[in-house]
Amino acid sequence: MKLYRLWAKQALPISKTEAWQFLSDPKNLKVITPDHMGFHILSGADRPMYQGQIIQYVVKPFPGFSTKWVTEITHVKEGEYFVDEQRFGPYALWHHKHFIKEIEGGVEMEDLIDYKIPFGIIGQWAQPWLVKKQLKQIFEYRKEKLTELFGTLPHFENEFELN
Repeated sequence: MKLYRLWAKQALPISKTEAWQFLSDPKNLKVITPDHMGFHILSGADRPMYQGQIIQYVVKPFPGFSTKWVTEITHVKEGEYFVDEQRFGPYALWHHKHFIKEIEGGVEMEDLIDYKIPFGIIGQWAQPWLVKKQLKQIFEYRKEKLTELFGTLPHFENEFELN
């Protein structure tokens, strides 16, 4: 089973504290997820993020198909990074690291996701034209939504890589 990686970097003209407050509130995940994903939090988002937190969602990764997604926040370093891992959901593996660091004029947010597709060869066949396409769309939406909410740093080039 092949391991895939998504990497994204975005700069925002806000303080590290503002970035952390927004990103560490599980309820804000709905704000930065496209509406067509049908994202709905079922439980676990009633507190700011903490290590060991279990969050349950319903998500519609593809038209006509919805699934429960359960993630655990496995690591948290206040104001700097957190890691969420899928415990149950649409992927065979989902390990998502979120980093925040101060840069001139604001913060740089970096996402690093390692994931595996289920269903063996069928999943690998679907990766380039279905899964990869959808993840790119989700992160483009996220970039646009965060820019809409917080603005942008003109001297910083946002980056995205998905293999």
